[in-house]
Amino acid sequence: MITIRCNQHLFRNIEAIIFDKDGTLADSEKFLRELAHKRARLIDANIPGTYEPLLMAFGVEQNYLNPTGLMAVGSNKENQIVAAGYIAETGKSWFEALEIASECFENAEKAFPTRGLTSPLFAGSLEVLEMLSKKGLKIAILSADTTQGVKDFVENHQLSPYIDFIMGVDGGLSKPDPRLYLQTCQQLGVNPLNTLMVGDSQGDIAMAKNAQAGGVIGICWKYPHATHLNTADVVISDLAQIKIA
Repeated sequence: MITIRCNQHLFRNIEAIIFDKDGTLADSEKFLRELAHKRARLIDANIPGTYEPLLMAFGVEQNYLNPTGLMAVGSNKENQIVAAGYIAETGKSWFEALEIASECFENAEKAFPTRGLTSPLFAGSLEVLEMLSKKGLKIAILSADTTQGVKDFVENHQLSPYIDFIMGVDGGLSKPDPRLYLQTCQQLGVNPLNTLMVGDSQGDIAMAKNAQAGGVIGICWKYPHATHLNTADVVISDLAQIKIA
């Protein structure tokens, strides 16, 4: 087992590190913002007047994506349900609202066929993953994206040699349900007490803590003093701050 040093904090007896994807490994803010605008435009074409309210619900303002907002931390299903709620407010039946939201979301996705390539790795992330893997740590990615989305990301950025397991949210459990974390640990063959979670959201932190993870590292690349991560054991602004002690 390995001791991980992160700033002045030591995490001992670590066998595996579980990473979030968007906002942690992938610099996906631009893509998520563009996707939110596309979804809102398509829905507004069907239900005029919903564009601005939907963007607000998604957590999108001009060139800013709220790191605690729905688009940044919610699953595709959660985003669809919220969008359907705004559609239903116009008098549509709930099932019709769900159908409109689903169709618009699907068409928005088709507008971005190279999603995995659209979101680049944060600088230095590849080197950190390579270093951790070479030291014998098991590495997983646990994301609110779909499993296929995570797979595309890993393949497009040639991360397969360093990743032992990937899991997305495919319509069942979603963050912060600790069962997602426990399932990932089971697939890796490790005890949660011997794992670290690295993520950029409150959901990542709550999920890992409730699963009795050995430690939680919050990361916020652009806002290193982000208050929404203050329940993590330590907060960093660059993955390079994760080191082998």
